[in-house]
Amino acid sequence: MSKLAPFDNLLQQYNAFEYHHDPVLLKRLNDAQHWLKERIKHTHQAHFDQPKNQLMAQYFLNRLYGGPDFDPLALQIERLLKYAHKAEKLLPDNAIKTGTKSVSLAVLAMQLDEQIAIQLLKDYPADAPITDEMMRQTLVKLDQKEQRLIQLQLLDDLGEALDKYMRSLMMYAAFKMCKGAAHKYQFDLMYEFIQEGFVAMKPLKSAEQFIKTFSAVERDIIEKVHSDHPDPFR
Repeated sequence: MSKLAPFDNLLQQYNAFEYHHDPVLLKRLNDAQHWLKERIKHTHQAHFDQPKNQLMAQYFLNRLYGGPDFDPLALQIERLLKYAHKAEKLLPDNAIKTGTKSVSLAVLAMQLDEQIAIQLLKDYPADAPITDEMMRQTLVKLDQKEQRLIQLQLLDDLGEALDKYMRSLMMYAAFKMCKGAAHKYQFDLMYEFIQEGFVAMKPLKSAEQFIKTFSAVERDIIEKVHSDHPDPFR
């Protein structure tokens, strides 16, 4: 079986999202993801603002979280699968494994966020500004607690994989050697996706520790949301 086979399953999940065919839902999804990202930035400002953490914070929000930045990458993955035999020769195995974990997280985030957008459209006018209370009530109604906890566990697993696979100098040297071929076969976005992960990790002593600090706070917020806390986000 191809080492890229998991990407095919993830791409099928991505292509099944309703927002691809519903501009009103797409707009609400973008609104919801903007609110969620701003909430995350506010909650973790002290952690994200530390100089050594800034690049990883940007990579996390713009790449691992999903959102509009993921759409062009999904098109690249679709093309990648058409040339799997070439891509497997270009990309180191551990880069493929780590890339699969990263894309899995982005797809799961978009799945959960689309559910939020659909519920918001059911309960509120499509152009209503999203408030903390609207989001709190929506999350309680959807009861995504278990799925969000799975999301955080996958994130912790990714942090461990980043430290295990992506800190090797030999691995990075092998990856850099792929740049010319990646450009030749037009796999630039996938290459950049992984390359940005390398760059974001460089200032950190441990990507796993960065992520676990983040996920511990997020688990506390999830518990507050589902324990009827009146203001779980602040």
